Amino acid sequence: MSPATNPDATSRPARIDPSADVTGAEVGDGSSVWHLAQVREGATIGRDCVIGRGVYVGPGVAVGDGTKIQNYALVYEPARLEDGVFVGPAVVFTNDTYPRAINPDGTPKSASDWTPVGVTVRRGASIGARATCVAPVQIGRWATVAAGAVVTKDVPDFALVAGVPARRIGWVGPAGVPLERAADAWVCPRTGDRFIETDGVLKEDTDA
Repeated sequence: MSPATNPDATSRPARIDPSADVTGAEVGDGSSVWHLAQVREGATIGRDCVIGRGVYVGPGVAVGDGTKIQNYALVYEPARLEDGVFVGPAVVFTNDTYPRAINPDGTPKSASDWTPVGVTVRRGASIGARATCVAPVQIGRWATVAAGAVVTKDVPDFALVAGVPARRIGWVGPAGVPLERAADAWVCPRTGDRFIETDGVLKEDTDA
């Protein structure tokens, strides 16, 4: 039940460290923005989020409820993070497919010389420390990107990817642990939840 429908719920104000730079952004109740973080204008941070030390959140970036962005991660606009996303330390979400500092004639590039593209991270996904997601890519629901990976292609729901470039090496469930093969299904060893794989796509077994 959400606070909006629960009369017993109490709102906790956001905590923003004095050293953080939060200008023209929205920060939801219960969220914390820690030392030296920068949250740019037009960005929205949901409820009960943690924005770690030295994090950069670009203009207009949307961060869902319950998301954790660890120290020194760089979330460049126009990234979109859904609810419950985990972003590890020093992760980078890029936004320029063909980066250049100058034009062919030597003049400095300006904002009008390129169109930013973003990374989308779906509900519950986790991005390991120092991973780089090269926009435009989408990280699927409950997927896990291993530490140090470089993601250059979309990651399916529940996929576990690793390497440079990142490739799928297994499946994970919402509990975050690798799924195990069991006859015609994949099973979470922690929760017992079952998943069915069809043509490289994994879905919850709703008949289990």
